[in-house]
Amino acid sequence: MREITRIGMDTSKHIFQLHGVDAAEQVVLRKKLSRKQMLEFFAKLPATVIGMEACGASQYWARELCRLGHEVKLMAPQLVKPYVARNKNDWRDAEALCEAMSRPNMRFVPVKTAEQQAALMLMGIRDGLIARRTQLGNTIRGHAAEFGLIAPKGLDKLEELLTRIAQDETLPALARELFTVLGREYGGVDSELKEIEAKLMAWHRADAVGRRLAQIPSIGPIIATTLVMKTPDPRAFRSGRHFAAWLGLTPKDHSTAGKTRLGKITRAGDEDLRRLLVIGATAVIQQARRGRGQHSRWLLALIKRKPPKLAAVALANKVARIAWKLMVTGESYDVARMHAEPALAA
Repeated sequence: MREITRIGMDTSKHIFQLHGVDAAEQVVLRKKLSRKQMLEFFAKLPATVIGMEACGASQYWARELCRLGHEVKLMAPQLVKPYVARNKNDWRDAEALCEAMSRPNMRFVPVKTAEQQAALMLMGIRDGLIARRTQLGNTIRGHAAEFGLIAPKGLDKLEELLTRIAQDETLPALARELFTVLGREYGGVDSELKEIEAKLMAWHRADAVGRRLAQIPSIGPIIATTLVMKTPDPRAFRSGRHFAAWLGLTPKDHSTAGKTRLGKITRAGDEDLRRLLVIGATAVIQQARRGRGQHSRWLLALIKRKPPKLAAVALANKVARIAWKLMVTGESYDVARMHAEPALAA
């Protein structure tokens, strides 16, 4: 077999399809492996470059193959799709991966360490617990309303509602028992969520970059930690605009024949990170509209001429660029620069 220069590998739970080429771009390897054969095959293979889609379990396989001396390049599926020939199947997917990774303008996803992967679990589990707590709270309120029992908005009002239910002798015994089950489950989820958030805050306090990012208005510990965890090497982006585009906060470009047509934001990139930045920006805009705090002239002028939601996206875009600058330069956020501009009445 001639020397393999790169391999495209289509992965799944049990079957792995390989497509390898040599320096002359001639196909020298087409092989299907089972999960058990994977590491044994690559352990015997001379060090080479392997391309995979950044999908489920790809980070694990990337770490394992790197330990064997290979170089692994992960690519976003949407960037590989244009190279897939007609009549899609596993070996054509592997061929497309092999071709895509050879392109000089291809962008790659960094391989995460096991520690980084564990830190990302904090965010995922926190989101899941929040969703479950909200679901349980709505379930309790919905069932209670059927018995004429309601409570004001707010998580802190739910405990009072459960107490009233437990003390209401007019409710059927079965209903009170079921409310007890729901209340016990709600309390357990709330307790687990507090433990996860405590771990997240500890991680944030130990991270210097995250602490600097948290100085930016609209960015708190949660958003700062998410930025640090999910952002690859910030120096891989040529500018703050490229970083904002990676987050999907820049407008779609439909320009043609010399005419510039910009549409809605692309919504590319990490949905959770983009959502958090917009939520943080929305909180700042709410304060500015109520005349609270000091804000830049740019923001105050923006909220006068644009709807709140549009202004929130624009502010999130600006905040993303500032965050990129701080991550690249190692500087701290300059609060004096913002306060130097006189605050205007919102």
